[in-house]
Amino acid sequence: METFFVYLTVKDEAEAKVISRTVVEERLAACANMLGPIGSIYWWEGTVCEGEEIALILKTSQTRKTALIDRIKELHSYDCPAIACLPIADGNSDFLEWIKAETAPPPR
Repeated sequence: METFFVYLTVKDEAEAKVISRTVVEERLAACANMLGPIGSIYWWEGTVCEGEEIALILKTSQTRKTALIDRIKELHSYDCPAIACLPIADGNSDFLEWIKAETAPPPR
């Protein structure tokens, strides 16, 4: 089973905390790192925009990745949130197993 880093940006620290806490509590992500504030320059609706955002790095498993993306989109304030899933090719096997264990759906 693969594991992933899921990168996204949000408008501010409050939104970062809501998304992070929700997806971890729902076991869609094992962990959330909030990085920022960061500066962003981007095209939106035909205009170059500039602002501050918070970056998030979430850790998840293959089995929870799609549900995580869907949940982020429900919670996110942007019309088109930047969400990118990066497969973890290798690393500390204990850490990778921890991600899988912490994102396992709860027993029924």
